[in-house]
Amino acid sequence: MMSDKLDDLRNLLERLSNAHGVSGHEGSSRDILTHELTPYVDEIRIDAFGNLIATKSGKGPSVMLSAHMDEIGLSAKYIDENGFIYFIGIGGWFDQTLLNQRVRLHGTNGAIPGVIGSKPPHILEEEEKKKPIPMKDMFIDIGAASAEDVEGLGVQIGTPITIDRQFTPLSSNFVTGKALDDRAGCAMMIEAMKRTKATTTVFAVGSTQEEVGLKGAKTASFGLNPDVAIATETNIAGDHPGIEKKLAHLELGKGPSVTVVDGGGRGLITPDSVLRWIEGTAQKARIAYQRDVSSGGTTDATAINLTRAGIPAGVVSVVTRYLHTPVEVLNLEDLDDAAELIARMLETVADYF
Repeated sequence: MMSDKLDDLRNLLERLSNAHGVSGHEGSSRDILTHELTPYVDEIRIDAFGNLIATKSGKGPSVMLSAHMDEIGLSAKYIDENGFIYFIGIGGWFDQTLLNQRVRLHGTNGAIPGVIGSKPPHILEEEEKKKPIPMKDMFIDIGAASAEDVEGLGVQIGTPITIDRQFTPLSSNFVTGKALDDRAGCAMMIEAMKRTKATTTVFAVGSTQEEVGLKGAKTASFGLNPDVAIATETNIAGDHPGIEKKLAHLELGKGPSVTVVDGGGRGLITPDSVLRWIEGTAQKARIAYQRDVSSGGTTDATAINLTRAGIPAGVVSVVTRYLHTPVEVLNLEDLDDAAELIARMLETVADYF
């Protein structure tokens, strides 16, 4: 049976996952963060780049938490004469995960449902069956008969598009949904702010456009200039078929991951001072965690680390299966532990910085 705490966490994550916010259009997820954080901070504002900055004022070292609000999505590129819509990817897609998905096109008249269409298998040539269909050959069908019909529904070139997929509980405190990267990080940050008794200054930042270049975190951290920062994120699981442990060893149910190196060193190399803070707090609070070194991918922490004269930064993540697909999977107990770790870290930061 799920505890009340995990049930509340699931409900929060469900609302965040079901919100639609492709990079540059994060309003729906930002509204949820605003509502949830308001009781626990002294001020909330939206900066010029669209980042949400919630400030809890205090003394001692200032801490920036960064959870990106955007999700990978699509953008309408061309509408043909028969009303079919071609698109580009916004963020890092593996093309074949998109085929035959339902989508929502966020036009000027509201959200319009559509499907990503393709030839049925009955009429594919044998050679075609052997090849994945690239994104450039996919199209969206919204039931329109012409380009004029599409435009009349409020859809035009540049309309943002998201996957139409609902959050669903699985068994054993596992859940699945779209955009858990990084709505899980948003939930982690919200929960940490609710639970902490920190007396230091905390900037809880919902960042924009992470999936297309870590952009919002860079501008937000430049303006805030915190003493130290933590990105709250998701990380790649290695506990399902098809992955060798030497490539990805993290497992669901073993606690949050702590990044030591990502992007093969081209991303973040976490400063020793930050690792001591994260791991020292985890050990004191008896929270299990997993260290991670990866050769690909990075987070807001990289952009923050390189801002101004350099800001010490680290990453605490929820281990998540099937990242950058519409069916990401995580364990709520890991998310709960990650939120608890961040809450305690906010209380111990003055011991390390």
